[in-house]
Amino acid sequence: MKSREVHLTAYPKGEPTPEHFKLGEADIPEPAEGEVRVVNKWLSVDPYMRGRMSGIRTYIDPFALGAPMEGGAVGQVESSNHEGFAPGDWVMSMNGWREAYVAPGQGLQKLDTTHIAPEDYLGIAGLTGMTAYVGLKRCIDLQAGESVWISAGAGAVGSAAIQFSKAMGAKVVATAGGQDKVEYCRSIGADSAVDYKSTDNLAKAVKQANEGGVDGYFENVGGTHWTAALEVLKPKGRIAACGMIQRYNDAGAQPLPDNLTNIVAKSLHIQGFIVSDHFDMLESFIGDLGAWMAAGKVTPRNTVKEGIENMPSAFMGLFSGENTGKMLVKL
Repeated sequence: MKSREVHLTAYPKGEPTPEHFKLGEADIPEPAEGEVRVVNKWLSVDPYMRGRMSGIRTYIDPFALGAPMEGGAVGQVESSNHEGFAPGDWVMSMNGWREAYVAPGQGLQKLDTTHIAPEDYLGIAGLTGMTAYVGLKRCIDLQAGESVWISAGAGAVGSAAIQFSKAMGAKVVATAGGQDKVEYCRSIGADSAVDYKSTDNLAKAVKQANEGGVDGYFENVGGTHWTAALEVLKPKGRIAACGMIQRYNDAGAQPLPDNLTNIVAKSLHIQGFIVSDHFDMLESFIGDLGAWMAAGKVTPRNTVKEGIENMPSAFMGLFSGENTGKMLVKL
C-alpha cells in the first residue's frame, strides 16, 4: 500500500507559505504482531502546529524536517494483527498529515460512532471541545449568571466555548472577523457579537455589547484583543489564556501593551493552560457534552477541504480566518 504524506521542508520565519511543505510518498507494510494498518479519513489542522514549525521545543517537540508531520487523525482499520481491533473499526491517533500508517494497537483510541460522527472527535467531541471546557470550567470558573467574552468566536475552540458557556447559564459576548462570522456566533447562542474588523476601538465595542464589562475572557487571539480585554474585564475578572494566534507568525518580538497595570488595579486572575495537563476532567467533559448535545444545546460545525494535497492550505487558512468552526481535511 502507498500513502501520500506531508513533510515540512524548512522552519518558517513569519507566516508559512506553500514552499515550506512537500508532498511525499511512503510504502505502508502489513501490520506485524500487535499492530494495525489504518487508512485515515479525516485530518485535523490546529493553530498549535505553528509552534511546532519553529524548530525549537515549546511545550512539545518541533516537527522534524523531511519527515511526515503529525496531528490529529481519524481513520478506519484496514487490516489488523491486534486482538483488540478489527477491520472497519474507527480509531483516532496523532498520525495525521498522511493517508495511511501502521502503528501498535495500544497507541490508538477506538471510537464509538453510534451517536457522534467520526470527524467530530477531532473537533467539539475531542481535544478542541475539551480545551473550551477546561478554560471555562477550571480557569475562568464560569458561573451561571456571569458574563464572558469569547474571542475568535467563529473558530473551533471559540464556537465550542460560546455553546458551552450558554449551556452553563452565562451571558456571552463574542468577537469574530466579518459579518458572516458574527451572525454565526449569534446563531449558536452568543447574546451579542462584535466584528473586530469593523471597529477601531475594540474595547469600547465590547463594553457597549455588554454594559459594565465582563467577568471572564477566553483568550484565543492575543495582540489587540488582549489589550482590549484588560480594559473590558471587571474587577476580579478571570482570563483563560488558550492561544494567541495573532502573534504566532510574528518574525520578532512585539511591544508590550501599555495597560498591563490593569492586572494589578483590577486584581485580575490570568491562567494559561495546555489541555493535556487537565485530562482529569475528561470524564466530566464527556458527561456534560453528552447531556448538552442530547438537549440540543451544542451543535458541531466544520469547514472541510478535501485531499491530502490541501493540508498546507487548510493549515494556512487558520491564520487568515478561512474556517468557521473546526477546520478539517477529508481524505
